[in-house]
Amino acid sequence: MPEPARRPTTPAPATSDVRFEELPLHPDLRAGAREMGYHQATPIQSQAIPEAVQGRDLVATAQTGTGKTAAFLLPILERTLDLPPGRIYALVLTPTRELAVQAEEFLAKLGRYTRRRGVAVYGGVGLEPQIRAVQGQAEIVVATPGRLLDLMARGHLDWKDLRILVLDEADRMLDMGFLPDVRRILHALPRERQTMLFSATMPPAVVELAREYLRSPRMVHVDPATVAAVGVSHLAMPVPGHLKAELLRELLLDETMTSVLVFTRTKHRANRLAQQLSHWSISAGVIHGNRSQSQRLRALEGFRGGSHRVLVATDIAARGIDVEGVSHVVNFDVPHEPEVYVHRVGRTARAQRRGDAFSLVSPDEEADFARIERLLGFGIPRAKVPGFRYDASAPPRPPPSEDRRGFRGGRDRRPGGRPGGGRPGGGGRFRGRPHRRP
Repeated sequence: MPEPARRPTTPAPATSDVRFEELPLHPDLRAGAREMGYHQATPIQSQAIPEAVQGRDLVATAQTGTGKTAAFLLPILERTLDLPPGRIYALVLTPTRELAVQAEEFLAKLGRYTRRRGVAVYGGVGLEPQIRAVQGQAEIVVATPGRLLDLMARGHLDWKDLRILVLDEADRMLDMGFLPDVRRILHALPRERQTMLFSATMPPAVVELAREYLRSPRMVHVDPATVAAVGVSHLAMPVPGHLKAELLRELLLDETMTSVLVFTRTKHRANRLAQQLSHWSISAGVIHGNRSQSQRLRALEGFRGGSHRVLVATDIAARGIDVEGVSHVVNFDVPHEPEVYVHRVGRTARAQRRGDAFSLVSPDEEADFARIERLLGFGIPRAKVPGFRYDASAPPRPPPSEDRRGFRGGRDRRPGGRPGGGRPGGGGRFRGRPHRRP
C-alpha cells in the first residue's frame, strides 16, 4: 500500500475571507448573488470585482471553477445599472457555445432584480431569434466570435454605446484559431472602453493581445496549482491503454460515483467510449465539437438532470460545462498540457467544494503525468483495483447492432468478477489512498 502523499509546502489554499456583503456592489446585485449561493467571495472575485467596478482595465489569470464568471458579470451589471435600457453597453466574447449559454444564465440570475437583459449569440442555431434579441432587447451581449461577426456583417449591431468588453478564456480562444476574428471585432468597437481579459494561462499571444488593446491594466493572479488542489482528492491508476474502458467500468461499480465527468483526448475516443458504456447499460452522454448544438445541450441537460450518470467530453467542448454536484472527474486520457488537468479537475470542486479526480495512466502517459505533478507541487498516489486483471488481453468490442443486454447500471457481476464495493479511503476497494490537499 503506498503511503499518502506528503503535505506540500507550496502556497496555502486559495481561500478568501471577504464576504459578498463587503464587495462594492448594489444591494440588488448582492441579493441576486445570495440567491445563487454566493456568500464568501472566491479569491478571483475578491481581487477583481473592486478593481473592475472602478472601470479599470484588468488582466486576470484564473482557472475554471474559481468563480470568474461572476467576477466579470457583477461589475458589468454594477457599471450599467442606471443606464437607459435598449442599448448595448457590454460585450463578452467566449470561445464556445456552452460558455456563452452559461454566462447568459448566470447573468439572468445575478441580475434578476435589475432591468439589465442579456442575450447569448452563437452558431449552430437560427439567426432570427438572435437578431431580434440584439436589436433593442438586450444591454449585454455574450457571443462566440464567428456568429458575432455574422451579425456585424449584416449590420445588426450598434456599438456606439459600448462601454465594457470582456475576453473570457482568452488562451482557449486563441488556441481555437479565433485571433483574426477577435482582432476584427476589437477594431470595430469604440476605443474608449473598459477591457477585461480572463485567461487560465498567459501564453505569448495572450500577453501580446493584452499589451495591444488594454490600457495600464491591473493584474490579478490566482495560483493554478493551489486552485487545482483545493477540495480535490487526486488518485492515479496505472493501467495498460487497451484496458482503460474495462477499468472505468470496474470503477463505476461504486455507487458513490453518481455524477461522473470523463475526459478523452479526441472526439473519436469520446464517441467510442460512450458507445461502450451504453452497451454495458451505463447511461452516458457525449459532448464534443462535432456534435450539433441541440445534441450538446441534450447531453448536458441529461447529465444535469441525472438521466446520464456519465458525461464523456473532450476538453474544448467541456469549457462550458458547469454542473452542480459532479462527484468525480475521470481523466480517461492524460492531457499533454498540465494546465488542462487543472481545468478538468476543477469541474468536481466548483468554487471550493469537494470532489474526486481519478486518472487512468497508461505507460506511455507517465511523462505527461509527471509534468502534472510538478505543476501541482506534490506527488499523486497510485492505486490498483483488487481483482482487476491488468494482464488481460484487449477485450473484443461489440458492433453497434449487437444486443445491448448485459450489465444493469454497471452493478451486475462481470464474468469471473464480483460486485462493487466502497470508494477510495472509505471501503477498501483500492490499494492506496487518494490525496486531498487541505
